[in-house]
Amino acid sequence: MQTAIDPLDTELTFTRFDRMSETYPERPAVIYLGERFSYRRLRELSERFAGALLDMGLGKGNRVMLYIANSVQWVIAFLGVQKIGAVIVPVAPIYTSHEVVYMIKDAEVDTVICADTNFCYVKQALIETGLKRVIVTNLTDLLPPWKRYLGVLFDRIPTGKVDFDDKVYRFKALLKHPPLDKKIEINPWKDLSYILYTGGTTGFPKGVPGTHIGMTSYVNDVTEDVADTHLSEDGDTYIAINPLFHIMALGLFMAVGLNRGNATLLMPVPHVDAILETIGRYRVRWMLGVPALYRMILENDRLDRYNLSSLTYCYCGGDVLPEEVKERWRLRCGTPIYQVYGSTEVGHVTYSKIGVEPSPRAIGFPLKSRECRVVDPETLKPVERGDSGELLVTSPYMQKTYFNKPEETRKTYIEIDGKTWCRMGDFVRELDTGELIYVERSADIIKHKAYRVSASEVEAVLQDHPTVIGACVVGIPDPRVGERIKAIVVLKEDARGVGGAELTTFCRERLAPYKVPSYIEFRDMLPKSKVGKLLRREVRDDEVRRISKGKTSFKAKGA
Repeated sequence: MQTAIDPLDTELTFTRFDRMSETYPERPAVIYLGERFSYRRLRELSERFAGALLDMGLGKGNRVMLYIANSVQWVIAFLGVQKIGAVIVPVAPIYTSHEVVYMIKDAEVDTVICADTNFCYVKQALIETGLKRVIVTNLTDLLPPWKRYLGVLFDRIPTGKVDFDDKVYRFKALLKHPPLDKKIEINPWKDLSYILYTGGTTGFPKGVPGTHIGMTSYVNDVTEDVADTHLSEDGDTYIAINPLFHIMALGLFMAVGLNRGNATLLMPVPHVDAILETIGRYRVRWMLGVPALYRMILENDRLDRYNLSSLTYCYCGGDVLPEEVKERWRLRCGTPIYQVYGSTEVGHVTYSKIGVEPSPRAIGFPLKSRECRVVDPETLKPVERGDSGELLVTSPYMQKTYFNKPEETRKTYIEIDGKTWCRMGDFVRELDTGELIYVERSADIIKHKAYRVSASEVEAVLQDHPTVIGACVVGIPDPRVGERIKAIVVLKEDARGVGGAELTTFCRERLAPYKVPSYIEFRDMLPKSKVGKLLRREVRDDEVRRISKGKTSFKAKGA
């Protein structure tokens, strides 16, 4: 399967935002907790932040970790870091100190931007790493005083204790710095824009580097081909619910919002009633969600109170949308849900075509800057059209490597016909129309609440426990969250008094909450191949069969 690759306009995403700020200076760029930030204001704040970073000694190539939830500060920091040629390292604000310390060391981060509620974790990183500085904010720092006062009065603003010293700075104070007064030359093909982390097959998260041209490639595809005439300039409204540290959410935010002069409603947390109220109040037309979010909206018992008639272009990513949810949404809102598909390694890959009804379990059509093949996973030869096979993706705009992980790179990226392809680990089939239909995923990856959880990462943490000699982690299908995480554990013979509660607590101290197993079962042994490889797929298939027969082997935490 081949897709044409056209020459790429090299106007970068953040310079295109600058052009929008000159064309539509008073148009709201971001609306955050009711506060409007115009394109002029957002650009000025980002350039003040960039100037402050430059004076602090940061510049091209420096790594800046962004460790906060969706907020206008996230956007200001992202734009400011890009403007000085530094590299953004966005991570989930729910990561533990154990995970953050690892990523700081691995990505060679020297600056962290965090919320005050996360400072306790970063403080630990200051001790264990070569971190040079921390910039701290509260999610309401840029709101008017009266809003912050009401938030404090009604105890609605979470705060954390911060120990300020010569390495710890206030985000808000940096915005008083004079704006960046010089242009930093950036090579879009060579200079990194970001390092994003994804699950590893050896138990360690992998950093995926991306250049400025990489992001620009799929943002162009979305604005010029997918959305095309359906997306207006300076007249549309998009709601950003998914975390911006995800490549899908960040790319669509730039494509539909900041790169087209449109307004984005930025949601700090996915609270369903707040989302529905925002859609109705601001007449939102564009939306990206995950299957669990669409289901939660449809099951909200106050849904009829909200006006969703403005919604026109609804997209779903992170997992395949169940047909029953898609049909219920059409009946309620009168519009289809289109599918998007991609990954940290390759960016955005496929989108449904607007106006074309997505086939059941479809993940869309390849973007023009991405080339896809469906192959036999053993021989890597293309399968017949209509047959199931593993999806491979390549693009001249991909980096095709993991940061400082040569062994992981060799496992994921392969050479075929003179091109380097990424093995997606997802199995699909191609229709005659070119639309890709999702079949199943690799047993190594679990989709829980639209997060991609590496089974081997959770296994590695469990095996760090002194009483555990073996662990197998699998995803168990669940219509509400996609898959629930189940761990099957083998203990040492002399282990005494160790139960699921202790191992769950052990995981919770070392993993983000969405990675912690929902169930832990103890066994005497795990199935392995003749060469000693864990047969994770066999375990998963066995669990699925048990569920289908109504005889699950789940044991509650603490069992």
